[in-house]
Amino acid sequence: MAKKKIKKTLPEQIMDKHGVTYEPLTLNILDKSEKERDTILNTYNVKHDDIYKTLAASGDRTGPLIAVLPITKHLSMKKLAAVSGNKKVTMLSLKDLQKTTGYVHGANNPIGIWQNKHFPIYIDTTAKNAEYFLVSGGELDRSDKINPNDIAELINAPFVDLLEHD
Repeated sequence: MAKKKIKKTLPEQIMDKHGVTYEPLTLNILDKSEKERDTILNTYNVKHDDIYKTLAASGDRTGPLIAVLPITKHLSMKKLAAVSGNKKVTMLSLKDLQKTTGYVHGANNPIGIWQNKHFPIYIDTTAKNAEYFLVSGGELDRSDKINPNDIAELINAPFVDLLEHD
């Protein structure tokens, strides 16, 4: 039986255009138990810590900005404000998310946002030396496994400390 060809998302089309290597994955891990999630991730040789979330915020001086950090960590709003030249940063509400970024909650992709909106994007330093990380592919249940330095270079995103530390 022929494998169904999955239509490329906008971020994947952009990476193709710029010669960026990535591996598209279909990950349906939301609403799964930890054991089920880990079984799915193991089939791709990926750990939960390798998955990064793309969060949209708004700065009092810059307007919308994007933070990319491990899904297992918390964003420090103070650090994001400091690196982005803002005094205060607040998360975008779910109500404003799609009209601001063009993506629904769970599908925000830094490459797609950069392409369409040109918002400042910051990637947490935990990704700097990683061989790869997973970011949303721009659609729910779609992820792209990619070298973080390739994304950073493509979208001109600096690596900065964004994490809330205990």
